[in-house]
Amino acid sequence: MTTTDEQLRGVARQFQIDGELATVVPYGTGHINDTYCAVYHHEGLRRRTLLQRVNTAIFKNPAQLMENIRRVTSHVATKLSRQTGSQTDSHRGVLALIPTRDGQAWHHDEGGSCWRMYRFEEYSRTYDSVQSPGQAFQAAAAFGQFQSLLADLPLPRLHDTIADFHNTPLRLEAFRHEVALDRANRACFARAEIEFAFARQSIAGVLINARLPERVTHNDCKLNNVLFDATTGQALCVIDLDTVMPGLSLYDFGDMVRTATSPAAEDEPDLAKVTIQLPMFEALLRGYLSTAGKFLTHEEKLYLAFAGKLLAYEQGIRFLADYLAGDPYYKVKSPDHNLDRCRTQFKLLQSIEQQEEKMHQLIGRLVDQQGA
Repeated sequence: MTTTDEQLRGVARQFQIDGELATVVPYGTGHINDTYCAVYHHEGLRRRTLLQRVNTAIFKNPAQLMENIRRVTSHVATKLSRQTGSQTDSHRGVLALIPTRDGQAWHHDEGGSCWRMYRFEEYSRTYDSVQSPGQAFQAAAAFGQFQSLLADLPLPRLHDTIADFHNTPLRLEAFRHEVALDRANRACFARAEIEFAFARQSIAGVLINARLPERVTHNDCKLNNVLFDATTGQALCVIDLDTVMPGLSLYDFGDMVRTATSPAAEDEPDLAKVTIQLPMFEALLRGYLSTAGKFLTHEEKLYLAFAGKLLAYEQGIRFLADYLAGDPYYKVKSPDHNLDRCRTQFKLLQSIEQQEEKMHQLIGRLVDQQGA
């Protein structure tokens, strides 16, 4: 959607920022929402904010989405300030919404678009890939703390911003449908992958059927959704809160394992490079348990190794279903891009299967050490 500079300035002026608006320019490389950096000048100081238009093609009910974000950020900010005794000391631990002139958490423009504004966290940065086990520890601790701080979020239940987002049995049914339909006539090129997926279909319902407690979860636990201090490298807070909603804690940990333990890119064609690195898994596990260990149940901890396998399976069948359908959902750079993505997920799943016993042993030792 094209928006003129004048329209952007008009939207930016709807939020409670002192000073004169200087510029509003595109910011970042996100593929879902439209993000801009709005710069204001006030009493000789320069202040930056992040202005975002919510993608309502994906998030059908932006009011519910923004209500979730408002409640979550407010709750986390309150708890952090109680822990530190100071709002100033805790402000970098959570995204901060800037309210509109009429006190709302978001703004609807004349065209019906939903806009929000966040405080810009200076001297911070994100990373697209894990640089070290220490960084993996920091990221996992940040996601664990996020879950922990929201473990006592008062009712009512948060809205489901994307229904059945991590419902693996439903993802499997969608995949099965695409195999039968074969609308792009590609099934003949993916027979091995289709057989691989059906051979492991029994794992799809394991977590849903385990009757684990529902938590407030992030649901998109990639490294680039953690904000780090640009100087110290310490994790500050988790970002991209659009998919924060009720879910299982293990979805978040499993997604960390899926995205941070292999040195290969998600679309790496050389599958020999795709493998789970146990030192990286251990760093994730230690970081996550350091902040989430006290509120997780014994049953949740039993499935920590399995979670990575399930999330790799779920994402693999999603990529494969999209390939079979002709790539309607994920952006692709070549006809086989989604097939390559699927293959990396399935290779990672195989690697987890091969190392699963060692992963369980490690979990047992760490849980015993922490007395958790």
